[in-house]
Amino acid sequence: MNRAAFDQLVRTNQEPLRRFLLNLCNGNSSLSDDLAQETFIKAYLNIGSFNGFSKFSTWLFRIGYNCYCDHLRQTQKAINIEINEKNAGFAEGSGHGGNHELYLALSKLKEVEKHVILLFYMEDKSIKEISKITGMPENTIKSHLSRAKSHLSEHLKNIGYERE
Repeated sequence: MNRAAFDQLVRTNQEPLRRFLLNLCNGNSSLSDDLAQETFIKAYLNIGSFNGFSKFSTWLFRIGYNCYCDHLRQTQKAINIEINEKNAGFAEGSGHGGNHELYLALSKLKEVEKHVILLFYMEDKSIKEISKITGMPENTIKSHLSRAKSHLSEHLKNIGYERE
């Protein structure tokens, strides 16, 4: 693949990938930017392994998801902490202040539930695409989505949002 074609793929997929990573990183834009850059570098270096069995965006999201998971493992190993509500916060003026409740609600989910919710609802990925991105079976994805929706609903009730 030539550089111009890859540049076009980057332009097409950059915004959705960065949004996905930003949400995975609970609004930490510098971390999500670093992970996006790492994703595109890995994609460029490994473009020969893209076999076309899935959409390019699915392949790219898989690389980004793996970069995020690698970061989590390194962080947990180095600091020996678990991602929790404290990490859902972000500095005021970061440009994402309106999403505080979203990040707080997402922080209440198990990591895998958060991943599938973000891919399904925020990135409009199908169950099949999420399966390819995460490496989980489709029925497992459906179970995680169901549990995540239940947990989010419970959280919303706890903070005063009631279904009518």
